[in-house]
Amino acid sequence: MNVANEAPPELLREDRPGGVTLLVLNRPERRNGLSLALLQALRRTLAEIAQERGVRAVVLAASGPAFCAGHDLAELRAHRADADGGRAFFRTVMDECASVMQAIVALPQPVIAAVHGVATAAGCQLVATADLAVAEEGARFCTPGVAIGLFCATPAVALSRAVPRKAAMEMLLTGEMIDAAEARRIGLVNRVVAQGAAREEAIALAQRIAARSAFVIRLGKAAFHRQLGLDLASAYSDASSVMVENLMAADAAEGIDAFLEKRAPVWQDR
Repeated sequence: MNVANEAPPELLREDRPGGVTLLVLNRPERRNGLSLALLQALRRTLAEIAQERGVRAVVLAASGPAFCAGHDLAELRAHRADADGGRAFFRTVMDECASVMQAIVALPQPVIAAVHGVATAAGCQLVATADLAVAEEGARFCTPGVAIGLFCATPAVALSRAVPRKAAMEMLLTGEMIDAAEARRIGLVNRVVAQGAAREEAIALAQRIAARSAFVIRLGKAAFHRQLGLDLASAYSDASSVMVENLMAADAAEGIDAFLEKRAPVWQDR
């Protein structure tokens, strides 16, 4: 429990049974804007989780009426009074944000975003970066930087890797909101659920993934992201090597035996 006058943590962590960890953005009064402190907390927590073999999947959710409204513009504006006009602080924030997004991709465990309310700018970037995303019917998404003279260049990195090119460019050039149904149509989210159900649906999805071999999930996530940056021949060469490594693993032997013997596998996670 927090002592009197102590600010509540900007990131909450709750470890659920079955190896699922819930991370909750906790700046509801700022629509979970990504302050430097929140970004740093996310980066540190993801680094810890990466080393924890007991964590098999991560759900990223948020408190309050919004998922995430992007960077904390009030914090950014305040640093325009710095001697350098804010340049050093802006660089620190953008570098920290890039580190968080890359940490999500590099995390051995799958990350599932549970989205309600709005996910805008860097908040939309978080959704695009996550491995999977579940959105409530009322959720909305946009990259609105152009409306305030600030092109969403860093969200564009994740968005352009998650949805078709022209869909990404339309979002980036217009800054207009899209609803959950459209987000699903273009592939920004995997599924749309009833109002208020995103978090529990994401946790249920995470639990199903967590029931698989952790070794195979880690191997597969890394291989998936790696091959995206390769040409076709190199991607197949890398994927073939991954398949061979996977076939040599104890869990592959167990899984094949269990399938042929018509029984449930018992994973060793190796």
